Order: sequence, then C-alpha cells, then structure tokens
Amino acid sequence: MDAAGEELADRVRALLGADPEIEERRMFGTRAFLLDGRILVGARKGGTLLVRVSEEHGAALLVRPGVSVAVMGAKTMGPSWLDVEASAAADDADLMFWLDAAREDGSAPA
Repeated sequence: MDAAGEELADRVRALLGADPEIEERRMFGTRAFLLDGRILVGARKGGTLLVRVSEEHGAALLVRPGVSVAVMGAKTMGPSWLDVEASAAADDADLMFWLDAAREDGSAPA
C-alpha cells in the first residue's frame, strides 16, 4: 500500500481504536478493519476508503460526490461495497460519517 493508504489507515485506526471489537488485518492489498469477522472499512491505495454497507444504503450513498461501486481486481462489486475517494473523507468528520455508515449496517450479511 502507498503512503496515502497508510495515512488513511492511521486515521481510521485512531477513530476506531477505542473499540476492542474491531480487528485490523491486511487483506486484498487493503488494510481492513473488521467487526465480527466482517469487513467494515478498508484503507486502499491512493487514500481510497473501502466501505461495506447494506445494498439499500449503498445505493443511496452512491449519489454522494466521490463515491463509486468498488472494483477489486477485475471484479466490480455490488452496491454494498463502495470506494470513497480521499477527497470525500478528507477530514475526520467526513471520515467518521463513513465509519458510522459501515457500523450501522456493514456487519450485516450483504
């Protein structure tokens, strides 16, 4: 992962760090943060945030600037997997919005 991805991982870790239920792992070239064994968010190359939400919530969030359906390798994921550009999570309030969205329904089966 590049420096922007590492910086994002540090920010996510700082905001989620007080929660003992959150586990951090390297997965698929991403620094992933998991709850109950399921990915909530991941810090990706270029400072892109991978966010997992329900399909319904994801479809609604796709209209926000800087948000697209995640692509992993050659596979385009469904609306429950979102890529959030660095500019859309530039400050801690924006990043916390995405962390909260993932925590609301991201640990539910997609």
